[in-house]
Amino acid sequence: MKLIDTHCHLYSEEFKDDIDAVIRRAREEGVAKFYLPAIDSSCLDAMLQLETDYPNECIAMMGLHPCYVKENYKDELKLVEEQLAKRSFAAVGEIGLDFYWDKTFTEQQYEAFELQMLWALDKELPIVIHTRNAMQETINRVKPFAAKGLKGIFHCFSGSYESAKQIIDLDFMLGIGGVITYKNAGLPEALANIPVEYLVLETDAPYLTPVPFRGKRNESSYLKYVVDKLAEVKNITTEVLAEITSNNAERLLCPINK
Repeated sequence: MKLIDTHCHLYSEEFKDDIDAVIRRAREEGVAKFYLPAIDSSCLDAMLQLETDYPNECIAMMGLHPCYVKENYKDELKLVEEQLAKRSFAAVGEIGLDFYWDKTFTEQQYEAFELQMLWALDKELPIVIHTRNAMQETINRVKPFAAKGLKGIFHCFSGSYESAKQIIDLDFMLGIGGVITYKNAGLPEALANIPVEYLVLETDAPYLTPVPFRGKRNESSYLKYVVDKLAEVKNITTEVLAEITSNNAERLLCPINK
């Protein structure tokens, strides 16, 4: 069974002492690729080094995370633009809107999000979206870009069926992770009538650890718990789910390898 973790921060400090073991455990569970979303300039060196250390397994994205849109956001965006011009990436991400922690830089978040979507269109790259407390605002901002051919993933989807339907109507995919295993998340109900062809798998490691390890550090080997639960929700075998979601991921995220 081949699995793809479409969103994991394996370059994080949480993995600096045992990344080899983390990758090995994931391989043993069938995880063949690890897509690494960028956050801001502070993660760049570690992310690119991990890609170098694990060629064709760890694959980098480039973008400015909305929570890191601060006073220096123009400098951060300049770095993103420079990197996108310098080399190929699997996607522009993770980008988006987050109004959960702080709304101080709301307008700057909108500006950064739209600019990075423009870059993605120009580079013919997909985007990977982070949205929190801003689902409808995010969908509304994506719509005109999707109409021009932009594609991507709403990472860590945990919204309603109505939101999911709007997203797949844009021909975007939903990134499904550990939240689907949480008892009161409501995600199984939201996904019940969403075609599997619009779903990809992720861990968001080291965050959002699935049951039965919730509260501990997440890692890519735990993707199997997401697969088990999602296969149950969709009433298909884990093997079929793995094949479909892996094909979905590779179709969207592999321009870098072509």
